[in-house]
Parts: sequence; structure tokens; C-alpha cells
Amino acid sequence: MPEIANHDVLRIGLVLTPGMLTTGTALPYEMWAAADDYRRGRRCGGRPACLRLVSCGEDLSDQFGRLPITPNCMLDSRPDFDVVYLPALWRNPTRSGVVRARLGPWLVRQFERGADIAAVGTGVSLLAASGLLDGKAATTHWHYFETFEREFPQVDLKRQFFITQAGSLYCAASINSLADVTVNLIERAYDRATAHHVERNFSHEIRRTYEEYRYMDGENSSLDDELVVEAQAWIENNLSAQITVAELAARLRISSRTLNRRFLAALGTSPRSFWQRERVRFAKGLLENTNLAISEVAYRVGYEDAGHFARLFGREMSVTPSEYRQTVRAKLFRTGLPSAPSREQLP
Repeated sequence: MPEIANHDVLRIGLVLTPGMLTTGTALPYEMWAAADDYRRGRRCGGRPACLRLVSCGEDLSDQFGRLPITPNCMLDSRPDFDVVYLPALWRNPTRSGVVRARLGPWLVRQFERGADIAAVGTGVSLLAASGLLDGKAATTHWHYFETFEREFPQVDLKRQFFITQAGSLYCAASINSLADVTVNLIERAYDRATAHHVERNFSHEIRRTYEEYRYMDGENSSLDDELVVEAQAWIENNLSAQITVAELAARLRISSRTLNRRFLAALGTSPRSFWQRERVRFAKGLLENTNLAISEVAYRVGYEDAGHFARLFGREMSVTPSEYRQTVRAKLFRTGLPSAPSREQLP
């Protein structure tokens, strides 16, 4: 099969190592494949995804992980990648000295050429061993916090976060967190509609946005601005309130211009956009977990006009409220077993 020219494809390399957990590789592989299928079906442009399983062994005949998986390229025989994934390691990640020595220079090369690199769980040790995380934030599997801190004291371990981002370096504490990272990378590579499509079909239960889950090096936090924290709390507790941003600013005894400026500095968005996103987030929960009519969902999150709500929801989620409900409800498991008869029904 002839290779597509490098500049025409989105090159995604998933590194295979001895002792890896296959799950941490199979999930992002399938998510990117689904994103590429959706991109093609919509004919919306964007580069086709070229997925490669990269052997960190001696040759292509090596088998990796407890579930057999076969690489299709060697560590140094392929062109540089746009996105690189490092797998989780089974049991003790400190036993991977040979792999680290082989991977380190290669990872530095990928990083210097602009690749996004995502490591999951214990596989973060592979990234840390390359030196790329020195002085940067990282997270890892909770069971190895102490071991990781002893071995990599120069890395700023963020125990309380499931995801960290330091520029183009991503660390995920678990496979579920890696799904969030992948959705974020898909949105950056393609668009929000493609990312939402993948999210709904793989893990509709992803509860919060990527930004809420992760720690980013050098980013301003809303926690640094007490006024913004107060405004956020008021919005979250009064989602359906029918007041303007100017009226909210007056409650906080500042001008609407000041409120907008400080929101933008702390969160990168306006109070109105934050309010709308929070309403959509709450509406998603109602659509997933209740049988309320769309008009009632709209009313409960602050919109008297159900059509206006549906347009806002569609702009944020790229599907209508009804389509969103249909997608997530289709994923619920049902046993199909009849209920037990009551005592009165027994002969």
C-alpha cells in the first residue's frame, strides 16, 4: 500500500513497549479512526489520519502486551509524527530501563519537531525519563505517586489532577482521562462537531470539559481572582435566572466592562459564554437522566423559548437536544429481564 505524502496526512504514532497495557493504545486508536471516518463522511476537509503502531522492540515480529498486538513500523523508520501516544505499563514501570534509553532521544526529537505527546498512567514515567517533563507539571497513576516522586523529583507532580498539560505534553492519570485528552486533540485537529461525535459514541459519560479536568502550566486560574470565583458560583447556583450580565455585575458592585475583562483574563471567555456553556452542561444531564420534554429542559436552564435553546445547544454540541438524548439513551444497558412478581401476584 503506497504511503501518502507526509504533509497530506495527520500522522499519529502509538508506541508499543514490552509490558504495556493494550487498552491505553487501543482506545485512542479507535477514537482517531472514528474521527477520521466522520470527517470523511461529512466531507468537511481536514487531513486524513494516518495511524501507526510503532515498535519499541528489535523488529516487527515482536509482540507487546497481554493482548497480542502487532506493530506496523519501527521506532526510527517512520517520518516524524504530529501526535504521539505512550502506553500505560503493567506492574512496575521502573523495570523499563532499556525501553527508556531507546525512547528518550526519539521523544525529544518528536517534541522538538512540534508533536503533541500524550502519556497515560504509569507510561508517564517513559516521558519523564526523557527529561521533557523536567520543571513541568505531570500526573500519573495514583498507586505510583510516591515512586514517581522519588525517581523524578525534578517533575512537578500534580496529585489532585487527572490531566496535566505542559505545552504540547499531556499526562493522563487513567485510561478514562486519556479519552478526554484524545477528544481535546481531535477537536484541535478537526473541529468541535467531530470531537463531540467521538465523545458521544465512545464515552457520553465524560462529565466535564477538558479544561475543567486538567492542570495547565503557566495558565491563569479563576481561583486567582476572587471576584470571578464569586461570579462563577452565582451563575452555577442560578442557571435559570433571567438577568443580564450588567445586572450580575451590579450585584458584584462592579461595571459590566470590568466583569467581562476579568472573566476573559481568568477563563479566556466572557461571562455570557460561560453562562451559556453551564446551561448546556446542565441540560445535557437532564436529557441523559430524565424524560422531561425539550421545552421543559429549556425552561429549567433559563430559556423560555425552546427553539432558541435548541439553536444554542446545537451550536455548542453540534447536534439537537433530541439527537443528543437519542444517542446517549441508546448506550444505556438494559437486562431485558421481567420484574419479579409481587406477593399478591404469586399463586
